[in-house]
Amino acid sequence: MRLLFLHILVCINLVPSATGKTISGFFSSVAARNTRGQYIGKFLYHGKNALLHCRLEDIQAAVEKEATLILFREHTWLNLHESENLSCLEHLSKAELTIALNQEENNQTIPELHFPQTWYVSYVDHHTCEKGDIIASDAIQFEIMMFNPDAAGNPLDHFSAEETGLQGFYFLLLLAYFVATCIYAQPLWQTMQKGGPMHTVLKVLSTALLLQAGAALFNYIHLSRYAKDGIGISIMGSFAELFDMVSQIQMLYMLLSLCMGWTLGKNRKSQSKPLQWDSTPTSTGIALAAVITQGILLLWEQFEDADHHGYHAHRSMAGLLLIGLRVSLSMLFASSLYQIITVERSALKRDFYLSFAKGCFLWFLCHPTIVALSVVFNEYQREKIITIAVILCQSISVVVLYRLFLSRSLYWEVSSLSSVTLPLTMSSGHKSRYYS
Repeated sequence: MRLLFLHILVCINLVPSATGKTISGFFSSVAARNTRGQYIGKFLYHGKNALLHCRLEDIQAAVEKEATLILFREHTWLNLHESENLSCLEHLSKAELTIALNQEENNQTIPELHFPQTWYVSYVDHHTCEKGDIIASDAIQFEIMMFNPDAAGNPLDHFSAEETGLQGFYFLLLLAYFVATCIYAQPLWQTMQKGGPMHTVLKVLSTALLLQAGAALFNYIHLSRYAKDGIGISIMGSFAELFDMVSQIQMLYMLLSLCMGWTLGKNRKSQSKPLQWDSTPTSTGIALAAVITQGILLLWEQFEDADHHGYHAHRSMAGLLLIGLRVSLSMLFASSLYQIITVERSALKRDFYLSFAKGCFLWFLCHPTIVALSVVFNEYQREKIITIAVILCQSISVVVLYRLFLSRSLYWEVSSLSSVTLPLTMSSGHKSRYYS
């Protein structure tokens, strides 16, 4: 719980003030001089009639200081920051758009773009390239709004090109969750009420699914508000990441515990104990070690990339280590299940283990695989593709596992196995029961 509470604080405190496409703050002559232009933000524009709107509170001070916004395309911006020999004036002359802030409301239409491009926005004034001290220069309060054209071609869309379509996806996902709940909630509840050796597994699986649905709901709320004001509700995005993290950890804990419990119990002689979630120190230790490692890497990734993401593209060291962890765990799953299947004589039981393996591999390998495949797409498309594809794959994985544990023929047959046990039961005093 302490780890989860720490993650909440990290998500809330590390959200920067300019993550939205409505940016508020103060223009500072001192900051502009120190960095050859005060960096304001960036936006991925696309299409025709894209717009930048700037509103000032103190127009008189802006006119006196010759306040100006300068815009650079991404390749120009990166080249400037790699060039160390340019003078201040040469640096500013590379700007591809200049907006003189001489009115309270200032609008600038971005040139038509045949493909999405990132534009960087900076503030400069007549103090930026001057030498000597700046005398009594007041900061100017501003609000900048960046828009892409909507379906009708009007500049009203707050979403950048890399975010377009995510709100609609989360709406359809929530609709699918709602329909599935209406159809399957009652039969699932009745099945869980009956108890059985897999009762705890079904509860954990259902909790993980509810957490996924909660993450989707928080993302949709955040994006719906974002579509109206360009800011959204950052706390909702943070809670979405938190819910997803808890869901990932819970699934990892359950699947690894089950797999290791079966592997460690495969040589037991007792023929009377059904398949259930019992505790073994070794399997518990392995599962906890994997969970703690994943939690630490997720927190590390949050520190390195403070912007809200449905799923990270894993460009940082922490992200690469997370991919390595998932691949390593998949190899551990494969090795453990191979040991079980090779000594299992029952074709029905082998089918059970193979179906379980499919669900496990789909859950843990989908993210690394999709991240690797995403390199063939344009950079602005990658995060959106990763987000949608991972959510769909993990939803399919949950369906596979539900069908496996709820299937009458496999469930009751495998429940009578004596060669396997599962760790981490919720009650150490649980007595073995027989089912026919």
